[in-house]
Amino acid sequence: MDSTKAPVDLSHHYSRVTKNRAASSIKDFYKYFAIPGIGNLAGGLPNNHNFPFDTLEATVALPNRFEPTPNTPVDPPSSLHVDGNAFKQPAATRVIVPGTVNSSDVLRKIDLKSALQYGTAQGYPPLYTFLRQFTRENLHPNVPYAGGPEIILTCGSTDGFAKTIEALSNTWIENRDWIRDREGLLVEEFAYMNAVQAARPRGLNIVPVAIDNEGMLPAGKGGLEDVLENWDESKGKRPHLIYTVTIGQNPTSGTLGVQRRKDIYALCVKYDVIIIEDDPYWYLQYPSANTSSMAARGQPTSTDAQPGQHNYNSPKSSGFPFLDSLVPSYLSVDTEGRVVRIDTFSKTVAPGCRLGWLTAQPALCERILRITETSTQQPSGFVQSMIAELIMGPQPSNDEGRGGAQDGKGWQMHGWVRWLEGLRGNYERRMQTMCSILEDGKYLVKSGRRQSISCEWSVVEKTLMYDFIWPLGGMFIWVKVELGTHPLYKKISHEKLAHALWIHLTTKPYLILVSPGTIFSPTDSIRNDKGWGYFRLCFAAVDEEDVSKTSRRFVEGVKSFWAKKNLDDIEESIQQGVQEGCIPM
Repeated sequence: MDSTKAPVDLSHHYSRVTKNRAASSIKDFYKYFAIPGIGNLAGGLPNNHNFPFDTLEATVALPNRFEPTPNTPVDPPSSLHVDGNAFKQPAATRVIVPGTVNSSDVLRKIDLKSALQYGTAQGYPPLYTFLRQFTRENLHPNVPYAGGPEIILTCGSTDGFAKTIEALSNTWIENRDWIRDREGLLVEEFAYMNAVQAARPRGLNIVPVAIDNEGMLPAGKGGLEDVLENWDESKGKRPHLIYTVTIGQNPTSGTLGVQRRKDIYALCVKYDVIIIEDDPYWYLQYPSANTSSMAARGQPTSTDAQPGQHNYNSPKSSGFPFLDSLVPSYLSVDTEGRVVRIDTFSKTVAPGCRLGWLTAQPALCERILRITETSTQQPSGFVQSMIAELIMGPQPSNDEGRGGAQDGKGWQMHGWVRWLEGLRGNYERRMQTMCSILEDGKYLVKSGRRQSISCEWSVVEKTLMYDFIWPLGGMFIWVKVELGTHPLYKKISHEKLAHALWIHLTTKPYLILVSPGTIFSPTDSIRNDKGWGYFRLCFAAVDEEDVSKTSRRFVEGVKSFWAKKNLDDIEESIQQGVQEGCIPM
C-alpha cells in the first residue's frame, strides 16, 4: 500500500491572474479533432496539404558518437584528458519526419501533418509521452509524494522560468503598491542573471543567499535560515520563492549534495518556500573532480556531493547505471510537492531548439498549462517532431519515417541515455584538461639566491595569482583572482585592477575572453564588494583541440599581468584594449 501523501496545496502562492485563469475553450475543443472520420468544420485550422514542407530530414549523430567516461572516479585522473580520439565523426545516420503517417494513435504518430498544425499546450503528444515516462521512471523514480509529478513542455528553460514566476508571483510597482505586498525571490549570491533580470521588472525583491564551494548555504551568516528567520518586513513579504541551479551552478560550478538538499528543503517546508530548480547541467556530473582535487590539494571538492560514489536512486532504480550514479534532483526529497524543476534540450541537443520541459506537482502544472494556452501555445512543431523522430523512431509498420538509430529505428530510451553519457564524457575530458593546466599555473614562481656571512642558499618564492575549485558538474570553472598578491594592489582601486586584467587577457598574444564576476552579481553590493574578484571560464564552447592552447594562454596572460610594476603599465593595458576594440565591462 502506498503510504506517501498527496502534495500540499500551494494555491495561496498563485498570482491573482493565475487564480483567475480558465481552460482555453478553443484548446479544449482539440480532443474532438482526433475522433476517426470526424468532419471537422469547427477548428480554424489551415489545410495541411498547403504546408510547403513534404518531409523534414537531417543527418544526425548515432548515440555512441562520443566516448563516455566512467561512472566511478578514475585514478589517475590524467587518463581522462582530451586525447583527440573521443570524437567519432563518422557515427551518423539520417532522420526523416514524413509528411503524413496513416495512424489514429496520436501518442505514437510522428508526422508533419500533426506536428505543424495547431496543437495542445502540453506539447506534441508523442514527445510529451516519451518525456513524461523518462521523467517519472528514469530521471526521478523516487519522487516521494502520491501520484508523482506531471510535466509540460516549454520553449526552453527561460520560458519555463518566466511562466513559473508568472504563476507564483504578483507584479509590484513602487509608488503604486504597498511595500507589505512586495514579494521576493531568493537566489545564490552569484547567480544566472537572465533569471534575475526576468524577475526584477516584476518588482520582486532579489534576495541573495550566501554560498560555499558546494552551493547555497542552509545555515550560518547569510545562509538561508539566517535570511528567512531574520527577514526585515519593512522590505516587503518574506520571500516565498527560491531560484537555484544545483548542478554545475552558473557561474560558480557548485554541485549541491543530498544532505544539503535535505537541509534546505526542511527550511522551505518550515517557511513555506517553493524551490525553482533550474538544472540544464544535471547530466554533466564529473566523478573525477573529487579525485583530481584530492590528488592536487589533499582534499576533495565536496564530501557530500559525490557523483559516482553511490547508487542515488534508491529504493527504485532508474534502470541505467549512469543515471543512478548522478546526484539527484530536489524532487528526490520533495515530500510536499514544492519543487518546480526546469529541464532543457539546450545543453543535450542544441540551444537553438528552444525546447525543454517543466516538472512539478499536477495542480501547479495545470495552472502553467493555462498560461501556455494563451501565450506560446507550444514549442516549435519542427523541433518537437525532429526530436521525437530521432529518439522514438517510426511507430506504425507503414510509417515512412526514419529514426536516429543505424537501422532506422529510434534511439529509444537506452540510446538517449547513451548519448547523455557520451556528452558527459566529452565535457569531463575538457574539464580535466583545463583544470590541470590551471592547477599547474596558478603560482608565480621565482627563484633566487640568498647569502649571509657564512653561507649561501637557494630561495624559491611562490605567489598565488588565482585559485578555483575542480567542478563536479556543469561547463564552468569559477576562478578567484588573488589580486591581493599583485604588486600594485595597494596603489590602485581593486575594481580597476581587475578590469585591467580582464582587458589585458583580451589583447595579443593572449586573446582570451572570460566573463567577469560582476555580471553574475545579483545586487549592487555584491558587485561592488567582491564581484570584481572573480572570472568565469567556460571549457565547453572551445573546440576540443584548442582546450589546452586557450588554457595556457590564460595562464600566461595572468603571469604577464603580475609582472606589471607601475601604474603606467595598467593604464597602458586599458588603452591597448580600447585600441584593439575591446569594450570595457
